[in-house]
Amino acid sequence: MEKIEVRPALLEDLEVLLDFEQGIIQAERPFDPTLREDPIHYYDLKEMILSDRAHVVIAESAGQIVGSGYAVVKKARPYLDHREYSYLGFMYTAPEFRGKGVNRKIIQVLKDWSIQRGLQEIRLTVYVDNLPAIKAYEKVGFKQHMIEMRLDREQL
Repeated sequence: MEKIEVRPALLEDLEVLLDFEQGIIQAERPFDPTLREDPIHYYDLKEMILSDRAHVVIAESAGQIVGSGYAVVKKARPYLDHREYSYLGFMYTAPEFRGKGVNRKIIQVLKDWSIQRGLQEIRLTVYVDNLPAIKAYEKVGFKQHMIEMRLDREQL
């Protein structure tokens, strides 16, 4: 089994991370008819790598970047029992490394970072039809919380 190490992302990793971002967009496109046509970007990865309110990490195996994720500190809604929370995103594992615990290791590092900042709530979003992702997040302890619903143009 390959040894997987998780470390903070560096600006030198940006080219690979931008490819991972496109991999995420490609995987999620079938779940979201509201996404614009390519090219699109979800994140400002450079800004997040440089931010002290975000922690972008990569997973490496034998010097190859095989996974990514981030935690970002967000303000909670004023009626919740916490002021800020950690929001996870940019979760990607290279296809040949899926099922090898990469996602679990990334999430653990992001949980540790969040706890070190005193955050007591961690959230993420996932498309309701993305069953493999839901299963992976449930496997590491996440529970479904809320479903976002929408009407499209034809229904208005």
